[in-house]
Amino acid sequence: MALLKDAGMKKMNFAGGEPFMNAEFLGQLVRYCKETLKLESVSLVTNGSKVTQKWLDKYGEFLDIMAISCDSFDEATNIKIGRGAGNHLKTVTNLSRLCKEHGIKLKINTVVNRYNFEEDMNANIEKIQPFRWKCFQVLVVPEENGSERTLRDASPFVIEDHEFDLFCDKHKHQESFVPESNKVMASSYLLLDEYLRFLNKGVAKPTKSILEVGVAEALKDVFWDEDGFEERGGIYEWSKSDCVGEASQGDLDW
Repeated sequence: MALLKDAGMKKMNFAGGEPFMNAEFLGQLVRYCKETLKLESVSLVTNGSKVTQKWLDKYGEFLDIMAISCDSFDEATNIKIGRGAGNHLKTVTNLSRLCKEHGIKLKINTVVNRYNFEEDMNANIEKIQPFRWKCFQVLVVPEENGSERTLRDASPFVIEDHEFDLFCDKHKHQESFVPESNKVMASSYLLLDEYLRFLNKGVAKPTKSILEVGVAEALKDVFWDEDGFEERGGIYEWSKSDCVGEASQGDLDW
């Protein structure tokens, strides 16, 4: 991470899998990024099932954004998707409260798919009031989730572009709404795997590890869609310092 900071990194996001599978190590990483590297923004993506009050009391001050995965506000739909066993919405509501108590910006991540693209989520989003609501069109990456031979098979979840547009039209008036179609999502992220190799999802094999060749050399082999990054709003108010008090989420300059 120090190599990345030296190369110009301003924001670090921890995702998985589920980052809280090793909660203490995650906390140490979050603290290191903020306290030692002094990054502008430290965030993480979680399903919320393993986040505790104790962890937030210890490490919440070092976290700018917590993104919670929530694909539906209907528990039956969540079960179909594979999100929990009927208690996911309670988890989302609890984490929303905890984030506000700890001054952490709340973000909701929704994967729009075959089971939820017709759902009207407006009332629930207005109730939770995330500062950012990312809505991703479900993406199939052949080597990761593209068939019965991969660890997961997302092909039954796929929707057409016009179906994603239908979902977007229904929710685009929400101030926090940030849609990401397959077109802008596929290569607009700089992703590192557990070996610290940049990933070229669906385009090419991973780069060599930054521990082996350094950041600048590894980046030469990355296909990064900078236009897509800008189109999806990749730069935004990502620091807690952008907030004014715990209850100011509704007053943010979106």
